Amino acid sequence: MTRFAFTVEFDGRPFMGWQRQAHGPSVQQAIEDAIFAVSGERAVIHAAGRTDAGVHGIAMRAHADIAKDMAPFRLMEALNARLRPHPIAILACEAVPDDWHARFSCVGRSYVYRIANRRAPLTWENGLVWRVIQPLDTDAMQEAAQLLVGRHDFTTFRSAHCQAESPVKTLDRLDVERSGDRLAIYAEARSFLHHQVRSMVGCLALVGMGRWSIGDLEAARDARDRAALGLNAPPDGLYFVRARYPDL
Repeated sequence: MTRFAFTVEFDGRPFMGWQRQAHGPSVQQAIEDAIFAVSGERAVIHAAGRTDAGVHGIAMRAHADIAKDMAPFRLMEALNARLRPHPIAILACEAVPDDWHARFSCVGRSYVYRIANRRAPLTWENGLVWRVIQPLDTDAMQEAAQLLVGRHDFTTFRSAHCQAESPVKTLDRLDVERSGDRLAIYAEARSFLHHQVRSMVGCLALVGMGRWSIGDLEAARDARDRAALGLNAPPDGLYFVRARYPDL
């Protein structure tokens, strides 16, 4: 039995999320079905994160245990062939130690949220970015974002369905950058709560629109109450960018 680590890229639009669901297609199911087609084994694939419906992956890390003797490159090529026409690609595959775990060995996760700040409708990017038609004050958003960096109780920014034991998380980075009519919001932490990034982005957008002050965001943070959330951004613009590990 070999434990294989994968780097996975996917377009989240056709899926109910990463995790296997009874009521619709998932990234996990598509990859597990491809593994079965290649190896004849019903392997379970574990990921560094569980993305929601419509959320995308640039470099999700995952692993599965497979008994069939295959070189990592051959396995990667075979899986990519079987994954078509799903918008999923295995970018890298390698054998790792048996005690390496895509989720539990991960010491850092990074996301980027992409916004198109324009009045014109989206064409080919529909579902890949969040279109915000109101002008956004990027400097105000960046200043407000720093109020969320560090160790806080993020109950306000946590889905009611979140299964994490504690709402307290340490946010290592939250930066807002603009290039023309495009905004990118970068978030980094050891781990995130369910909907945390989307909820933070939604509230930062309210600041950028001038509907919230920076003080309003601080008050929402300190309220530690989901009812204080101003806006939960849609999944369209959210991308899992990187999982960080001590030895890989």
